[in-house]
Amino acid sequence: MSQPDRGRGPAGLPRPVRRLFAAVAHRDAAYVAGVLRTETVGGALLLLAAVIALIWANSPWHEAYTALLGTTIGPAALHLDLDIAHWAADGLLAIFFFVAGAELKRELVEGDLRDPAQAVLPVAAAVAGVVVPAGLFLLVTAGDPTLRAGWAIPVATDIAFALAVLAVLGTHLPTALRTFLLTLAVVDDLIAILIIAVVYTSSVSLPALLAALIPLAAFGWLARRRILHWWLLVPLALITWGLVHASGVHATVAGVLLAFALPVRARPGEEHGVCEQLEHRVRPVSAAVAVPLFALTAAGVRIVGGGLAEVLEGPLFPGIVLGLVVGKAVGVLAGTWLVARFTRASLDESLTWADIVGVSFLAGVGFTVSLLIGELAFAGNAEQTATVQAAVLTGSLLAAGVAAIVLVRRNAHYRELEAQAGTS
Repeated sequence: MSQPDRGRGPAGLPRPVRRLFAAVAHRDAAYVAGVLRTETVGGALLLLAAVIALIWANSPWHEAYTALLGTTIGPAALHLDLDIAHWAADGLLAIFFFVAGAELKRELVEGDLRDPAQAVLPVAAAVAGVVVPAGLFLLVTAGDPTLRAGWAIPVATDIAFALAVLAVLGTHLPTALRTFLLTLAVVDDLIAILIIAVVYTSSVSLPALLAALIPLAAFGWLARRRILHWWLLVPLALITWGLVHASGVHATVAGVLLAFALPVRARPGEEHGVCEQLEHRVRPVSAAVAVPLFALTAAGVRIVGGGLAEVLEGPLFPGIVLGLVVGKAVGVLAGTWLVARFTRASLDESLTWADIVGVSFLAGVGFTVSLLIGELAFAGNAEQTATVQAAVLTGSLLAAGVAAIVLVRRNAHYRELEAQAGTS
């Protein structure tokens, strides 16, 4: 693909051409591989939990499933007497957002987002990947104003699910492409966190929010002093979570605040910084426990006994599915192309636009955060919540399927190139 003339710099010398995706290829390959291995297991457990929830909700024992989700536990005196479904969405996902927040802070301090020239690509792709699916959703559901609250459902990318698909299918894909998806998903999560904190917070108790700063500051102080005993950090994290929950801000934001309180840079003599240490400790809990259990509580949509017709009725279902499958792919691809077209940048020589197409579709896997936003958008409306669950499952699986078709072909291409290089 020919590139446009980027102009000349001082003394008539050609300006350097910045290679898209090559800028992220310098990341520690061992770190990326470790993330992929963990998320592969987590993604498989996530899918297994979703399948179990679907089977259970549509089995003769579906009433037991509903009763389980509605079981209330927790101290009423602290206003924490929540049902199991809310404990999964508000509590377990705070662990997931802690890991996402730690990844984001590392990117901002030491990674690709530290340099604006390198950050422009994933940021542009992520922003376009939010605007286009949201706009498509609003266009499809324009005839029903009551559905506008769900505009953010198709904008999120599920890190665990997407990376698991890429790790399984992309054994020979360039590492730079995998790293780009990770960075894109991190930025995407930041946008989703901001949407949850701003759009889906109806009222805020300022005293509770200010009180949360006290245990949060103590958590950060201990981390900076390298006092990492779990019996000190975990209680402070729980108190912070409880106060954020009491403030009216969605409790998952507490996970991000705790992650942002961690120092990133390693001191002399340290192999890894505190942020990376705690992220690696918590990541297996997030990928193997927190996210799958949330999927078990959130993916149980009942589609038998006439339920399927109710789920598919109206524009909500196609709005979400089209947003995830079409809107997300078009947005990410368009954002990447705009950076290549209007900046001094070109696609790296080792990649083709077909690779970008595959990753763009993979960004439409919005399982975890999309389900969470759907619950927040249509809280109290069981019919719309069931439609959201079915649409997110359908859209995520379709996006993963289309991405798999593209990436399997690209993976075979790169495997053939490696074989030819080995025999030459």
